[in-house]
Amino acid sequence: MKSHVKTEILAGISTFLACFYIIIVNPAILAEAGMPFSAVLTATVLVSAFGSLMMGLYAKNPIVVAPGMGINAFFTYTAVMGFGLTFEEALGAVFWSGVIFLILSVFKTREKIIQAIPPAIRHAVSAGIGLFICFIGFQNAHFIIGNEATLVGMAAFKDPISLTFLAGLLFTAGLLIRRVSGAIIFGILFTTVLAWPIGRWWGDAAAVNFGISTLVNFSGVLAMPDFSLVGKADILGSLRVAYIPVIFVFTFTILFDGISTFVGLSEASGLKDPDGSPRNMRRSLLTDSLATLFAGLVGSSSGTAYIESAVGIEEGGRTGWTAVTAGLLFLPFMFFSPLLSIIPTIASSIALVLVGSFMVIPLTYIDWKNPQEALPSFLTIVLIPFTYSLSVGISFGFISWTVLLLLTGKASQINPILAVISLLSLFFLWI
Repeated sequence: MKSHVKTEILAGISTFLACFYIIIVNPAILAEAGMPFSAVLTATVLVSAFGSLMMGLYAKNPIVVAPGMGINAFFTYTAVMGFGLTFEEALGAVFWSGVIFLILSVFKTREKIIQAIPPAIRHAVSAGIGLFICFIGFQNAHFIIGNEATLVGMAAFKDPISLTFLAGLLFTAGLLIRRVSGAIIFGILFTTVLAWPIGRWWGDAAAVNFGISTLVNFSGVLAMPDFSLVGKADILGSLRVAYIPVIFVFTFTILFDGISTFVGLSEASGLKDPDGSPRNMRRSLLTDSLATLFAGLVGSSSGTAYIESAVGIEEGGRTGWTAVTAGLLFLPFMFFSPLLSIIPTIASSIALVLVGSFMVIPLTYIDWKNPQEALPSFLTIVLIPFTYSLSVGISFGFISWTVLLLLTGKASQINPILAVISLLSLFFLWI
């Protein structure tokens, strides 16, 4: 496909600005699993550069690949904090999910699995993940807090931390509405500046910042990359029977997240093969699977294609050089971990809330007047955030869909693959 080099480079820069927030947010989330912030930052950069360069040079698509939002929350809050995996075992689970995804892609069995999963459940999973990471964002910003009477509640509205978070959130939303390139990262930086006075001129962050009264603390600008997580994945230890649900959810999420992204971008941009499918779909999915496998080895949650790549495509990016440009732009930030660690959680949480809001868009594709679609979709959507677990929400979605078909005399409509997945989901819940 013909394109001007200047256009591709500018498109790559625009896409990078739209995706840059992951360098800040991914380390912030995985650090809560006990992983060093600087090491996760290095891993995030490596995965983003590797995946994007491969997407550009091998799949020849203008799509950035980086650690996925939602799946990083599952890594920390469900796999590590919920199932009790060590972060090394969780990295091993990421590795195995990449291996499975790679096998499915090579032998083309992914199409059969996709066809077996009702579209409504796929849309519900996306929306459920959106609510999940939004909920986590509000929690990390200490805007939603624990409440003995109602489990959760809102922090004091007049609290400096709450006011700063809300100001940053609304400012960033305004930039998004005005279609400013890099809106989320500018919003994060703006909120960091607003948070600087907390603990210095007003308020006290000690209760939410590990006893440190100030919320924003400078520790330097440059440092050598931290490769301490490279090779730390416990590949064999992650193969315990009790951990199978974790590998299943990692695999399921990256499989459908990647496919949904490729389909969405191809529909919006017209980047299609002659048969109407997304351009170079097989190579793109292979890139996603290898990026996930690579992520487990270097110390990050799964890699996936980013829907924010639409920003660069709108700027005229049509070839792999857009992704190559963005991939190269990630690399220098391995050296800025001290500077990036200055960003407080109330600032990085803005990205979680806003990205979560984008992910509920597929709700409009569900037929809410049809109980066969509506009830399993509803269970999926609400149980993911309410149980703090992707695996629980997804499992109930599959099981309820299959059971409702049985109860209504429509057993013949149950796809055999869906039946197997439902039985596996029941097994995962049981163990």
